[in-house]
Amino acid sequence: MDLGIVGLPTVGKTTVFNLLTQAGLSTAAFMSGKAEAHTRVARVPDRRIDYLSEMWRPRKTTYAQIKVTEVPGLVQGSSQGMGVGNAFLNAIRQVDALVHVVRAFTNDEVLHPEGSIDPSRDIDTVNMELLLADLQLVENRIKRINEGKKKKEQELELALMERLGQALENEQPVHSLTLTPEERVLIGGFAFLTERPQILVVNLDEDQFKTGNWPGADAVKAHAAKRKIPLLEVCARIEMEISQLEPADRELFMADLGITESGISRLARVAYDHLGLVSFLTVGEDEVRAWTIRQGTTAREAAGKIHSDIERGFIRAEVVAYADLMTAGSMARAREQGHFRLEGRDYMVQDGDIINFRFNV
Repeated sequence: MDLGIVGLPTVGKTTVFNLLTQAGLSTAAFMSGKAEAHTRVARVPDRRIDYLSEMWRPRKTTYAQIKVTEVPGLVQGSSQGMGVGNAFLNAIRQVDALVHVVRAFTNDEVLHPEGSIDPSRDIDTVNMELLLADLQLVENRIKRINEGKKKKEQELELALMERLGQALENEQPVHSLTLTPEERVLIGGFAFLTERPQILVVNLDEDQFKTGNWPGADAVKAHAAKRKIPLLEVCARIEMEISQLEPADRELFMADLGITESGISRLARVAYDHLGLVSFLTVGEDEVRAWTIRQGTTAREAAGKIHSDIERGFIRAEVVAYADLMTAGSMARAREQGHFRLEGRDYMVQDGDIINFRFNV
């Protein structure tokens, strides 16, 4: 799973990036004016993996992973070259989803580029720049087709591009359009930014986080609800403090705040859910591991995530649900209580399934 972090300057994008990836980047990394993106790999926190590692004491523990790319802050006019421009947006055209960080916190020492705090305005600004970047891509493609000798398939593409261009000019993102499977194939290589699912992360200050009150909250929540966009309220400063504590102190600190899960863990989980992803688990003395698959993946296809030979020689999947293992307390008791199942190649793997594949090649 690949995530791209976008937003205006001074909203907390680098802090979110650091928390996800433990990169340790300084905000000065984006102050030179260079259009550069930063990419790191983050692990997806998973208490199931923690529990299974305690049970098995493996030589290696592997969590599911997310590739995260942060780009410099967009400003109004980026698509026309203002600020650092939008050339760096190519770095996130291939991501699975965009994490849009929005500022609600107040801090007189960190100036907002627009001079005031207005989350709804900022959301509209960034979305407009993404839309204009897509429009530029469409206009360039139309120009290339018209300048050359059109083939029959290009006439179909031209008609589609003109339709997309009209929609984008009317401020309609690509994801809002009804496209046929054939049309989706035609635009697949363009990786339009406005086709990507979004997750809104509103960065609050400590008082806002504790009270739940922040400027423009109702409007932003209505915006997210109307478009079915997941919205997370986080306080990056508190998240940073949590990340620096020892595990025991971390739980006490979070209990004092009335939270059971850090915002960064919630972000990883919400991204998984929003993209229709689940994890199946494998266990053993060598390794405890989470494997990322799409919802609706069959047992035989899941076996192929581990190795093509296992998929090719698939016989059966021995499955126990993580919740059943937790209740039983051990693999032996889970087996005694009848929680182990033998599933065939067409079984739809469920999130949290612990699977041992039987195969022969």
